[in-house]
Amino acid sequence: MAALRKEVKLFIVRSLAVFNTPEETAKLVNEEYKDLNVSRQQCERYDPTKRAGQDLSQELRKEFEATRKDFLAKPETIPIANLAVRLQRLENQYQKHSKNRVAALNILRQAAEDVGGKYTNKTELTGAGGDPLNPEPVTHVVATPEQIRQVLNELEGKY
Repeated sequence: MAALRKEVKLFIVRSLAVFNTPEETAKLVNEEYKDLNVSRQQCERYDPTKRAGQDLSQELRKEFEATRKDFLAKPETIPIANLAVRLQRLENQYQKHSKNRVAALNILRQAAEDVGGKYTNKTELTGAGGDPLNPEPVTHVVATPEQIRQVLNELEGKY
């Protein structure tokens, strides 16, 4: 196992931080750096969430945590998370499979569901006709301290 340059180590750490598997990371490293042949096990040593990576240097550990935090904070940077990208890809599939009625109908249904918000967690609560919900009428009772003591005494007598 050859010693890796800092540039390669950072590449591996960043790849693992965005949830690529050690095998995917090894493949990416071998494609990016043609002169290297990195194994899955070697990549796994750069993942601080794995047992093999528990001795990772503080500098690389901080890079891993920062990259993962950025990745999780910005899901909109992933193309498929954007509605326009999904619809464009569905349009491409529709054009490709338009002669196949079953596939075309499924693609159209998928697009309609996507545009209609079927796959979102948004919940909108409205009243009749789209008006805002009116809260239930609440009756506030004002009691004097003597009345409260009287009720408490009555309750103590029952139990």
